Order: sequence, then C-alpha cells, then structure tokens
Amino acid sequence: MAAFLVLSLLLRGQHYLMFSLMILLASLLMVYWRFEHTPLKTSTLMFMAILVALAVVGRLAFAAIPSVQAASFVIIMGAMILGPELGFVVGATTALVSNLFLGQGPWTPWQMFAWGLMGFTAALIAHTIIGKRLGLLIVFGALWGFLFGWIMDIWSIMTYVHPLTIKSVLGGFILSFKFDLFHSVSNAVLLALFSNPWQKLFRRLDDKYSFLPTTKHEGK
Repeated sequence: MAAFLVLSLLLRGQHYLMFSLMILLASLLMVYWRFEHTPLKTSTLMFMAILVALAVVGRLAFAAIPSVQAASFVIIMGAMILGPELGFVVGATTALVSNLFLGQGPWTPWQMFAWGLMGFTAALIAHTIIGKRLGLLIVFGALWGFLFGWIMDIWSIMTYVHPLTIKSVLGGFILSFKFDLFHSVSNAVLLALFSNPWQKLFRRLDDKYSFLPTTKHEGK
C-alpha cells in the first residue's frame, strides 16, 4: 500500500494508475497460474466453490448496506482452514464472481487483490495465537475492514483525485472512514458470533469428506 502511494506521488500523474493496475494483474495471474498447476482433490475444489458461492451470497445479501461485507467473514473462515494460497484464490474469486452481479469495472482487480490478501493473511494467522483466541481474531477481522477500504481508497484516489498531494490523499482516506468502519464492525460482529461454530463445522465436514489439502487438522 505504501509503495503504491509513494509511486503515485513520484510519477505526478504520469500513468501511475495504469502501472499499478499492471502490477496487480501480474500478481493475480501468478497466483492463479500456481493454483492451476497445483494438484488438488476434487473435494477440495468443491469446498472452495461452495465457499465462493457463500461469500458471493453474503456480499449480495448486504449490498444495500454500504461496506457491510459478510463476504469477508466467509473468506477469513475459509482461508484459515485452506491455507494461504487457496485462501487468496477464494478471496480473489469472490470479488470476480460477485461483480458479475454488481458490475465489473477497473475496481475489480483491486477488490480481487484486497480480498485475496485478506484470505492469504487469515491463513497465515490461523495456527498462531491470533487465530486461536477469539478476541484477537475479532481484532484481526476488524483491522481488515479498514485495510480493505484503504486498498480501495488507493484506486479511487489515483482515479479521481487530481492533482495528487499529501493533503488530497489524506482527504480521500478520511472521507471513506465511515464506510471502512461499517466493514470493520460487520467483520467483528460476524466473527464474534459465528467463527467458533464454523470452525467446528469445517472440522466435522473434513472428518466425513476429507476435503482439506492436508489430512489432519493442526492441533486437532
């Protein structure tokens, strides 16, 4: 995020938006290429498809309420059990598929990157103290409500704010605070209410259908 801001200020309006978009697309293509060449069980692919479908429905269900994203909860929970790479794919694919209903545009790669990164980091903390303690997991989800918004702010600032200055950039982040707060609070509430039941459900389903890439749950 900081790199994009520095790049934007240094280039002073000279194709920085196109340059940043190329970086995002290259990153996304690399992840999907790795996913395409990774041997996975059919049950794993089916579980990922179900997660994406649930995340899309979660996003569409709250589409009328700005920045309330049940999709983020599904992505975090799914990524914590699937791992970093598959978590990124679930997050990125959720943005791509849900925008088939809500509208595709130049914002789509940024949403794919933001939700993909959310899934990637959720998987990284899954077996740490953050993932194992509900209070810390809630804080993680709440922080990602703001991080997601800040990533999207970078796109909107580089697209609509001219000229780019420190003042105009900070103004863009401040204007989005209310929407980022809604996303943060919705993440925290959903994690507080449903994270433990979902984790137990995933473990039971894996015991029955063995859909995870690994055969045993860590710490099970």
